[in-house]
Amino acid sequence: MSKPARILTFKCTSCQKPVKVFLQKVSACSHISPYQGICDCGQVMKHATGDKEAVASYLASDSVTWSHHH
Repeated sequence: MSKPARILTFKCTSCQKPVKVFLQKVSACSHISPYQGICDCGQVMKHATGDKEAVASYLASDSVTWSHHH
C-alpha cells in the first residue's frame, strides 16, 4: 500500500484561491489520512481519505479534538 501524499491543494470554497492542506499527525492506523489547512481568507479547509465512516466523522468534527477510535 502506498503512503498518502503529505500536501494536497484544493480551491477555497469561499474565495476560490488555491489552499494547501497538510497531512495531519500520522498514526499507525491505515483507516484514515486526515488533512487540514487554512486559506489566506481565513477559511479552514479539511479533507480526508480512507474509511467512509472515519472520513465523515473527521469532516463533521472540530478537527482540533477529533481522534479516530477502533
